[in-house]
Amino acid sequence: MQYISDTKKEITIYDIAKELNISPATVSRGLNDHPAVSKNTKKKITKMAQEMGYRSNTFASNLRRQRTNTIGIIVPRLNSSFMSSVIAGMEKVANEAGYNLLISQSLETEKKEATNAQTMFNSRVDGLLVSLAYDTESIAHFDAFINKGIPLIFFDRVFNHKQCTGIIIDNVKAAYDATTHLIEQGCRRMVHITGNLKRNVYADRLKGYRHALMDHELEYKKSAVIETNLSEEAGRSATEQILQMNPLPDGIFVANDTCAVSCMQTLKQAGISIPDDIAVVGFNNDPVSRVMEPNLTTVNYPGYEMGEVAVRNLINHLNGSLDINSTNTIILRSELVIRNSSLRKPDSRSNNLKVN
Repeated sequence: MQYISDTKKEITIYDIAKELNISPATVSRGLNDHPAVSKNTKKKITKMAQEMGYRSNTFASNLRRQRTNTIGIIVPRLNSSFMSSVIAGMEKVANEAGYNLLISQSLETEKKEATNAQTMFNSRVDGLLVSLAYDTESIAHFDAFINKGIPLIFFDRVFNHKQCTGIIIDNVKAAYDATTHLIEQGCRRMVHITGNLKRNVYADRLKGYRHALMDHELEYKKSAVIETNLSEEAGRSATEQILQMNPLPDGIFVANDTCAVSCMQTLKQAGISIPDDIAVVGFNNDPVSRVMEPNLTTVNYPGYEMGEVAVRNLINHLNGSLDINSTNTIILRSELVIRNSSLRKPDSRSNNLKVN
């Protein structure tokens, strides 16, 4: 006779034991494929568990082992091609190792980030991976993790802390290469559209832009740096500001592709030819960079690899094969992908840069 369960009642091993007239210990061993339980009994236990709607309480089981097999992730926004790529890399490695991911977004505010951190702590995640919000100035809300020895890894937007690993690319070099490429195409008046300079990624990209100007004996002007939130709307607004400049710049280096594409669209609507009048370079190599006409020159940022590296390092620490404090910073490789939005003189391409 098929068992009809009360859908409101959580079925336990005691309920299964009662139905089969065996001990709860035997049920537990059978569900965990213990060799002391016969195949026939295991089959009966599994069938009855399915009929009754039994759910294994892995959370309670893991707590007894001081593990939840859950990794917490806090990102600024989920609606980002780059972050989607990072999370895909994280999920691949986590799933292969038997870990689940608990994902939240700070919506670019320190306050929401702190709330998410508390939720992760209360959820007893085994470790935490964080890319910081725009306005985060202090990481005090992560102290509970650090003090309790719960591994904390920052990625992309990082905070230097002796007890935390940071995973980044060399943003200074990437921005230096992007700006140098514009200079090699004949640009001499370049605007840089950046994000919040409190964050390492944007401060470092500004540094690379400045270093490239300096090395090519071009003047750095503070008025040529436009700080935005790098959204589509910010791209339109920044471009309208650029169109009021006299003389017009002949090159624009934008700190992400979303903003760069919006900038290009606004320039084209104003009758500006790209790259002949103004050459444009973005950052991240988002899919939109290959759809826009002309295709956008950009920096390939290995998001998927960053996600894989972050989770692998965290799990290695949890398994005892790596000390989280042994490596303070992991730097991944990036490359400039040259396309038609910036390409004025094909013969001037640098040999060490990738051309698509």
